[in-house]
Amino acid sequence: MENGTETKKDYGKLIKVLQIAAGVFMLAMVVVCIVLIKKFNISLKNIDGLRDMISGSPVAVGAGIILFSVIKSFALVFPPAVIFALCGIFYGNAFTAIFVNLISTFLSLSLPYFLGRFTGKNMVATLSKKFKAVKKIDKFAGANEFAIVLCIKASGIMPSDLSSLLFGAMNISYKKYMIAANLGLLPLNIMWTCLGAYGDPSDPKSYLLLLPILVFAVGAAFVVKKIEKKNAEKDPAPKETSDETEPAEAE
Repeated sequence: MENGTETKKDYGKLIKVLQIAAGVFMLAMVVVCIVLIKKFNISLKNIDGLRDMISGSPVAVGAGIILFSVIKSFALVFPPAVIFALCGIFYGNAFTAIFVNLISTFLSLSLPYFLGRFTGKNMVATLSKKFKAVKKIDKFAGANEFAIVLCIKASGIMPSDLSSLLFGAMNISYKKYMIAANLGLLPLNIMWTCLGAYGDPSDPKSYLLLLPILVFAVGAAFVVKKIEKKNAEKDPAPKETSDETEPAEAE
């Protein structure tokens, strides 16, 4: 390169294309679901009827959920909790649904990560311009990478797929990233899946299933704040010097 300068690529257009493509696919899936709901008169009151309909093809249903989860990962801001809960609703069996969710989580964590790994540091700059949430990663500067991934995935302070893309661009070890990310999302997977599988909107007691989710969210947010505070104390922001205190130039 001439003058030792390095060309900085802006991946804004790539991000926009991926988000639009993922959005179109998810919108099409939503339209199909609405059509099926209207056709078969499905509601929360007769959800068991839906489960009976799909009981003959659990593999096909699982493949559809996994495909949807993979495609939505390129939207970057779609919450995985929705997939977890829907999977629980469709299957009605938490163990089967959690297994399907683990597969979809593995794939949806991997694809944005490798896209970030391929595009490198320029992607970090692009994401910082496009998403304000990316700047939150600066609060974890100097912290253990495993702890960063685990806390961000568990707390939800940043959209999961967006953070996956960011961690890949930051060149964090794939093995370390996958273990920490899966551990961070596992409690959410279990709790939201159980809510979908066993929750009953007509029974007030079912809302107690939201309690562990809220407790976990508060606990994760508390840990995140502690790490942020610890890093702030370790590396305090430099004090700005006033122009008035600058020494006068010798005449």
